[in-house]
Amino acid sequence: MENIRETLNRISNRDDFQKRFTMIRQEIMSHPDVRAFLLEHQDEISGPMIDRSLGKLYEFVSQSRGCKECPSLEQCKNIIPGYEPELVLVNNGIDVHYVPCRLKRLVDEKKKMENRIQCLYMPKDILQASLGNVILDTDNRMQAVDKVEQFISNYGSEHFQRGFYFYGPFGTGKTYLLGAVAHELAGIGISSIIVYVPELIREMKQAISDHTLNEKIDMLKKAPVLMFDDIGAEAVSSWGRDEVLGPILQFRMLERLPTFFTSNFNLNELEHHLTYSQRGEEEKLKAARIIERIKFLAEPVPIDGPNKRK
Repeated sequence: MENIRETLNRISNRDDFQKRFTMIRQEIMSHPDVRAFLLEHQDEISGPMIDRSLGKLYEFVSQSRGCKECPSLEQCKNIIPGYEPELVLVNNGIDVHYVPCRLKRLVDEKKKMENRIQCLYMPKDILQASLGNVILDTDNRMQAVDKVEQFISNYGSEHFQRGFYFYGPFGTGKTYLLGAVAHELAGIGISSIIVYVPELIREMKQAISDHTLNEKIDMLKKAPVLMFDDIGAEAVSSWGRDEVLGPILQFRMLERLPTFFTSNFNLNELEHHLTYSQRGEEEKLKAARIIERIKFLAEPVPIDGPNKRK
Protein backbone atom coordinates (compact mmCIF):
# COMPACT_ATOMS: atom_id res chain seq x y z
CA MET A 1 0.00 0.00 0.00
CA GLU A 2 1.33 3.43 -0.96
CA ASN A 3 2.34 5.73 1.88
CA ILE A 4 -0.13 8.60 2.38
CA ARG A 5 2.64 11.22 2.29
CA GLU A 6 3.90 9.80 -1.00
CA THR A 7 0.37 9.91 -2.39
CA LEU A 8 -0.08 13.56 -1.42
CA ASN A 9 3.31 14.45 -2.85
CA ARG A 10 2.48 12.67 -6.09
CA ILE A 11 -0.86 14.45 -6.40
CA SER A 12 0.62 17.83 -5.54
CA ASN A 13 3.26 17.41 -8.25
CA ARG A 14 0.68 16.91 -10.98
CA ASP A 15 0.48 19.81 -13.43
CA ASP A 16 -3.31 20.22 -13.15
CA PHE A 17 -3.12 20.43 -9.37
CA GLN A 18 -0.35 23.01 -9.51
CA LYS A 19 -2.27 25.07 -12.05
CA ARG A 20 -5.45 24.98 -9.96
CA PHE A 21 -3.52 25.79 -6.79
CA THR A 22 -1.87 28.75 -8.51
CA MET A 23 -5.22 30.04 -9.76
CA ILE A 24 -6.80 29.76 -6.33
CA ARG A 25 -3.83 31.51 -4.72
CA GLN A 26 -4.03 34.33 -7.26
CA GLU A 27 -7.78 34.63 -6.65
CA ILE A 28 -7.22 34.82 -2.91
CA MET A 29 -4.38 37.30 -3.09
CA SER A 30 -6.28 39.58 -5.48
CA HIS A 31 -9.36 39.74 -3.28
CA PRO A 32 -9.72 43.38 -2.12
CA ASP A 33 -10.48 42.50 1.52
CA VAL A 34 -7.52 40.13 1.71
CA ARG A 35 -5.23 42.72 0.14
CA ALA A 36 -6.46 45.36 2.60
CA PHE A 37 -5.83 43.02 5.54
CA LEU A 38 -2.34 42.10 4.35
CA LEU A 39 -1.48 45.75 3.78
CA GLU A 40 -2.75 46.71 7.22
CA HIS A 41 -0.59 44.02 8.84
CA GLN A 42 2.35 44.04 6.43
CA ASP A 43 4.87 44.38 9.24
CA GLU A 44 3.51 41.27 10.97
CA ILE A 45 2.83 38.94 8.04
CA SER A 46 5.45 36.97 6.12
CA GLY A 47 5.25 34.95 2.91
CA PRO A 48 5.44 31.58 4.71
CA MET A 49 2.66 32.73 7.06
CA ILE A 50 0.46 33.46 4.05
CA ASP A 51 1.21 30.05 2.54
CA ARG A 52 0.36 28.30 5.81
CA SER A 53 -2.90 30.24 6.03
CA LEU A 54 -4.15 29.83 2.45
CA GLY A 55 -6.89 27.47 3.66
CA LYS A 56 -8.24 30.10 6.05
CA LEU A 57 -7.90 32.83 3.45
CA TYR A 58 -9.84 30.71 0.96
CA GLU A 59 -12.55 30.13 3.57
CA PHE A 60 -12.73 33.88 4.07
CA VAL A 61 -13.15 34.79 0.39
CA SER A 62 -15.72 32.03 -0.16
CA GLN A 63 -18.10 33.40 2.49
CA SER A 64 -20.59 36.26 2.12
CA ARG A 65 -19.96 39.62 3.72
CA GLY A 66 -22.08 42.73 4.04
CA CYS A 67 -25.37 40.86 3.36
CA LYS A 68 -25.67 42.68 0.04
CA GLU A 69 -26.82 39.60 -1.83
CA CYS A 70 -28.57 37.90 1.08
CA PRO A 71 -32.39 38.02 0.77
CA SER A 72 -32.96 37.18 4.45
CA LEU A 73 -31.30 35.79 7.53
CA GLU A 74 -33.12 32.48 7.06
CA GLN A 75 -31.49 32.05 3.63
CA CYS A 76 -27.95 32.82 4.77
CA LYS A 77 -25.46 30.53 2.98
CA ASN A 78 -22.49 31.10 5.24
CA ILE A 79 -20.92 28.32 7.32
CA ILE A 80 -22.49 29.85 10.41
CA PRO A 81 -25.86 31.35 9.39
CA GLY A 82 -26.14 34.98 10.40
CA TYR A 83 -22.41 35.46 10.82
CA GLU A 84 -19.84 36.87 8.42
CA PRO A 85 -16.06 36.25 8.44
CA GLU A 86 -13.28 38.58 9.46
CA LEU A 87 -9.55 37.97 9.26
CA VAL A 88 -7.47 38.02 12.44
CA LEU A 89 -3.88 37.26 13.40
CA VAL A 90 -3.64 34.36 15.84
CA ASN A 91 -0.58 32.40 16.98
CA ASN A 92 1.73 33.48 14.15
CA GLY A 93 -0.91 32.73 11.55
CA ILE A 94 -4.01 34.11 9.87
CA ASP A 95 -7.37 32.84 11.09
CA VAL A 96 -11.05 33.49 10.41
CA HIS A 97 -13.43 34.65 13.11
CA TYR A 98 -17.16 34.97 12.58
CA VAL A 99 -19.12 38.00 13.76
CA PRO A 100 -22.86 38.78 13.52
CA CYS A 101 -23.79 40.21 10.13
CA ARG A 102 -25.95 43.27 9.58
CA LEU A 103 -29.17 41.25 9.24
CA LYS A 104 -28.33 39.19 12.33
CA ARG A 105 -27.70 42.36 14.34
CA LEU A 106 -31.02 43.81 13.22
CA VAL A 107 -32.90 40.64 14.20
CA ASP A 108 -31.10 40.46 17.56
CA GLU A 109 -31.85 44.10 18.30
CA LYS A 110 -35.51 43.55 17.45
CA LYS A 111 -35.66 40.57 19.82
CA LYS A 112 -33.88 42.55 22.51
CA MET A 113 -36.45 45.32 22.19
CA GLU A 114 -39.34 42.85 22.28
CA ASN A 115 -37.87 41.23 25.38
CA ARG A 116 -38.05 44.60 27.10
CA ILE A 117 -41.83 44.54 26.68
CA GLN A 118 -43.81 42.00 28.65
CA CYS A 119 -47.34 41.54 27.38
CA LEU A 120 -49.42 39.76 29.98
CA TYR A 121 -52.68 38.39 28.58
CA MET A 122 -52.22 40.64 25.52
CA PRO A 123 -51.93 39.83 21.78
CA LYS A 124 -48.29 39.53 20.72
CA ASP A 125 -48.78 41.83 17.73
CA ILE A 126 -48.81 44.70 20.22
CA LEU A 127 -45.01 44.30 20.18
CA GLN A 128 -45.00 45.67 16.62
CA ALA A 129 -46.84 48.89 17.49
CA SER A 130 -45.10 52.11 16.51
CA LEU A 131 -45.81 55.79 17.04
CA GLY A 132 -45.06 56.31 13.38
CA ASN A 133 -48.05 54.15 12.47
CA VAL A 134 -50.57 55.88 14.75
CA ILE A 135 -53.30 57.38 12.59
CA LEU A 136 -53.46 61.12 13.30
CA ASP A 137 -57.01 61.73 12.12
CA THR A 138 -58.29 63.85 15.05
CA ASP A 139 -56.91 66.68 17.16
CA ASN A 140 -57.07 64.52 20.29
CA ARG A 141 -55.00 61.78 18.68
CA MET A 142 -52.39 64.29 17.53
CA GLN A 143 -52.22 65.79 21.01
CA ALA A 144 -51.89 62.32 22.52
CA VAL A 145 -48.91 61.50 20.30
CA ASP A 146 -47.31 64.86 21.15
CA LYS A 147 -47.67 64.12 24.86
CA VAL A 148 -46.19 60.66 24.42
CA GLU A 149 -43.21 62.03 22.51
CA GLN A 150 -42.59 64.55 25.30
CA PHE A 151 -42.80 61.76 27.86
CA ILE A 152 -40.24 59.70 25.95
CA SER A 153 -37.84 62.61 25.51
CA ASN A 154 -38.07 63.56 29.21
CA TYR A 155 -37.92 60.03 30.59
CA GLY A 156 -35.26 59.66 33.25
CA SER A 157 -35.32 63.28 34.37
CA GLU A 158 -35.19 64.03 38.08
CA HIS A 159 -38.83 65.11 38.17
CA PHE A 160 -41.62 62.55 38.41
CA GLN A 161 -43.34 61.98 35.10
CA ARG A 162 -46.97 61.03 35.14
CA GLY A 163 -48.12 58.47 32.66
CA PHE A 164 -51.36 58.86 30.72
CA TYR A 165 -54.92 57.69 31.17
CA PHE A 166 -56.11 57.16 27.59
CA TYR A 167 -59.89 56.98 27.46
CA GLY A 168 -62.47 56.93 24.73
CA PRO A 169 -64.84 54.75 22.68
CA PHE A 170 -64.15 51.21 21.47
CA GLY A 171 -61.73 50.75 18.58
CA THR A 172 -60.01 54.13 18.66
CA GLY A 173 -56.52 52.68 19.06
CA LYS A 174 -55.92 53.15 22.78
CA THR A 175 -54.27 49.76 23.22
CA TYR A 176 -52.16 50.27 20.10
CA LEU A 177 -50.96 53.57 21.55
CA LEU A 178 -49.86 51.76 24.72
CA GLY A 179 -47.88 49.33 22.59
CA ALA A 180 -46.30 52.20 20.68
CA VAL A 181 -45.21 53.85 23.94
CA ALA A 182 -43.73 50.55 25.15
CA HIS A 183 -41.92 50.12 21.83
CA GLU A 184 -40.43 53.61 21.98
CA LEU A 185 -39.31 53.04 25.58
CA ALA A 186 -37.72 49.73 24.61
CA GLY A 187 -35.75 51.60 21.98
CA ILE A 188 -34.03 53.62 24.71
CA GLY A 189 -33.48 50.59 26.92
CA ILE A 190 -36.52 50.93 29.23
CA SER A 191 -38.52 47.82 30.12
CA SER A 192 -42.28 47.90 30.52
CA ILE A 193 -45.17 45.58 31.28
CA ILE A 194 -48.54 45.81 29.52
CA VAL A 195 -51.33 43.92 31.26
CA TYR A 196 -54.94 43.34 30.25
CA VAL A 197 -56.85 44.14 33.44
CA PRO A 198 -59.84 41.74 33.20
CA GLU A 199 -57.53 38.77 32.64
CA LEU A 200 -55.16 40.05 35.33
CA ILE A 201 -57.90 39.87 37.97
CA ARG A 202 -58.80 36.32 36.92
CA GLU A 203 -55.14 35.29 36.93
CA MET A 204 -54.60 36.76 40.39
CA LYS A 205 -57.49 34.72 41.78
CA GLN A 206 -55.85 31.56 40.42
CA ALA A 207 -52.51 32.66 41.87
CA ILE A 208 -53.91 32.31 45.37
CA SER A 209 -54.05 28.53 45.01
CA ASP A 210 -50.49 28.14 43.69
CA HIS A 211 -49.09 30.65 46.21
CA THR A 212 -47.73 33.05 43.55
CA LEU A 213 -50.04 35.99 44.27
CA ASN A 214 -47.51 38.11 46.17
CA GLU A 215 -44.80 37.40 43.61
CA LYS A 216 -47.01 38.51 40.72
CA ILE A 217 -48.22 41.61 42.52
CA ASP A 218 -44.62 42.56 43.39
CA MET A 219 -43.63 42.21 39.74
CA LEU A 220 -46.30 44.73 38.73
CA LYS A 221 -45.55 47.03 41.63
CA LYS A 222 -41.88 47.34 40.67
CA ALA A 223 -42.05 47.40 36.86
CA PRO A 224 -40.12 50.43 35.52
CA VAL A 225 -43.19 51.33 33.46
CA LEU A 226 -46.54 49.63 33.99
CA MET A 227 -49.49 49.82 31.60
CA PHE A 228 -53.02 48.74 32.51
CA ASP A 229 -55.09 48.04 29.41
CA ASP A 230 -58.89 48.25 29.55
CA ILE A 231 -59.35 49.09 33.21
CA GLY A 232 -63.08 49.17 33.90
CA ALA A 233 -63.83 46.23 31.59
CA GLU A 234 -63.45 43.80 34.50
CA ALA A 235 -66.35 42.71 36.68
CA VAL A 236 -65.81 44.62 39.90
CA SER A 237 -65.06 42.68 43.04
CA SER A 238 -64.00 44.19 46.33
CA TRP A 239 -61.03 41.80 46.40
CA GLY A 240 -59.75 42.70 42.92
CA ARG A 241 -60.13 46.41 43.53
CA ASP A 242 -58.78 46.54 47.09
CA GLU A 243 -56.27 43.66 47.20
CA VAL A 244 -54.85 43.77 43.68
CA LEU A 245 -55.25 47.18 42.04
CA GLY A 246 -55.09 49.17 45.28
CA PRO A 247 -51.71 47.90 46.56
CA ILE A 248 -50.10 48.07 43.11
CA LEU A 249 -51.21 51.68 42.56
CA GLN A 250 -50.32 52.69 46.11
CA PHE A 251 -46.77 51.35 45.75
CA ARG A 252 -46.25 52.99 42.38
CA MET A 253 -47.60 56.28 43.71
CA LEU A 254 -45.20 56.24 46.67
CA GLU A 255 -42.26 55.22 44.46
CA ARG A 256 -43.30 57.64 41.69
CA LEU A 257 -43.17 55.02 38.96
CA PRO A 258 -44.70 55.89 35.55
CA THR A 259 -48.03 54.17 35.01
CA PHE A 260 -50.37 54.17 32.01
CA PHE A 261 -54.02 53.17 31.59
CA THR A 262 -56.57 52.70 28.85
CA SER A 263 -60.31 52.64 29.44
CA ASN A 264 -63.64 53.14 27.74
CA PHE A 265 -64.61 55.20 30.80
CA ASN A 266 -63.54 58.69 31.75
CA LEU A 267 -62.43 58.98 35.38
CA ASN A 268 -65.88 59.89 36.70
CA GLU A 269 -67.42 56.92 34.91
CA LEU A 270 -64.64 54.63 36.14
CA GLU A 271 -65.22 55.78 39.71
CA HIS A 272 -68.90 54.92 39.38
CA HIS A 273 -67.99 51.53 37.91
CA LEU A 274 -65.61 50.75 40.79
CA THR A 275 -68.11 51.87 43.40
CA TYR A 276 -70.46 48.92 42.95
CA SER A 277 -69.15 45.37 43.39
CA GLN A 278 -70.64 42.23 41.88
CA ARG A 279 -72.50 41.69 45.13
CA GLY A 280 -74.23 45.03 44.75
CA GLU A 281 -72.28 46.66 47.56
CA GLU A 282 -71.83 50.42 47.33
CA GLU A 283 -68.31 51.44 48.37
CA LYS A 284 -67.76 55.03 47.26
CA LEU A 285 -64.76 55.70 49.50
CA LYS A 286 -62.77 52.71 48.26
CA ALA A 287 -63.53 53.56 44.63
CA ALA A 288 -62.51 57.16 45.24
CA ARG A 289 -59.16 56.00 46.64
CA ILE A 290 -58.40 54.12 43.43
CA ILE A 291 -59.31 57.14 41.32
CA GLU A 292 -57.11 59.45 43.40
CA ARG A 293 -54.15 57.15 42.87
CA ILE A 294 -54.82 57.03 39.13
CA LYS A 295 -55.01 60.83 38.99
CA PHE A 296 -51.67 61.08 40.75
CA LEU A 297 -50.04 58.58 38.41
CA ALA A 298 -51.56 59.52 35.07
CA GLU A 299 -52.84 62.50 33.12
CA PRO A 300 -56.26 61.93 31.49
CA VAL A 301 -55.97 62.07 27.68
CA PRO A 302 -59.06 61.56 25.47
CA ILE A 303 -58.70 59.39 22.37
CA ASP A 304 -61.41 59.67 19.74
CA GLY A 305 -61.97 58.93 16.07
CA PRO A 306 -63.76 56.28 14.02
CA ASN A 307 -63.79 52.67 15.15
CA LYS A 308 -60.71 51.17 13.50
CA ARG A 309 -61.82 47.60 14.16
CA LYS A 310 -64.62 47.87 11.62
